[in-house]
Amino acid sequence: MAVGYGTFVQRHRLRVRQQKIPVAGLPEDLDGLRIAQLTDIHLSPFLSVRELDQAVAMANETRPHLTLVTGDLITRAGDPLDNCLKALARLKSDAGVYGCMGNHEIYAKSGDYTQSEGAKLGMTFLRRQAKLLRFGGANLNLAGLDYQRLGQHYLRGAERLIAPGAFNVLLQHNPDVFPVAAAKGFPLTISGHTHGGQVRVEILSADLNVSRFYTHYVDGLYQKDGSSIFVSRGIGTIALPTRLGAPPEVALLTLCRI
Repeated sequence: MAVGYGTFVQRHRLRVRQQKIPVAGLPEDLDGLRIAQLTDIHLSPFLSVRELDQAVAMANETRPHLTLVTGDLITRAGDPLDNCLKALARLKSDAGVYGCMGNHEIYAKSGDYTQSEGAKLGMTFLRRQAKLLRFGGANLNLAGLDYQRLGQHYLRGAERLIAPGAFNVLLQHNPDVFPVAAAKGFPLTISGHTHGGQVRVEILSADLNVSRFYTHYVDGLYQKDGSSIFVSRGIGTIALPTRLGAPPEVALLTLCRI
């Protein structure tokens, strides 16, 4: 019964999740900045273009200053990548739409195509690149790297993407990089990948899900040594077309000065 509920009900209960990101010393002109995030779309037989269109509309309704797409647009080669990009091209924000590549872009060998076709449609996928954005009198430096494989040396050279004097934000599909990102000087990392566990069961007050086997950073906001990471549950699914205890979401992050 639980699997049936997760497959036919909760998997389709897409909502906007609002999360405040407290930042000590945040520039005043970034206080209240709204960032919409879509991740882990996995457009495939288990997620329709209509459902993606709904997610895009929900993101646009939040009237974000900045919109991010943090990887896994599709699941495998042959999935409708062009349809996904065309739907995402309808995203709107004051400063534009930026993204990074997930592990499924590697598996599908679609990273180069996603970057080039996305650019034609007005989206910038950052691949070991950074973009300096201006909001009033403040600079926000957006850095992106392709998916960092588990167990390997994370974020090599990422420190060269940091802009002195700016608020530096790292886009990285794999949230397990967070301690390294914090040590390298990124006060905020924005990730996906885990699907919030996708199927979560609580037994004896323990939160059990597959993602716990490879990272401590599964769902929501985490903070360490003055740095933060937000991990979104994302929109789609893999392996099983079901979600339990981890409903799909479009995230709306609001930077807050403390």
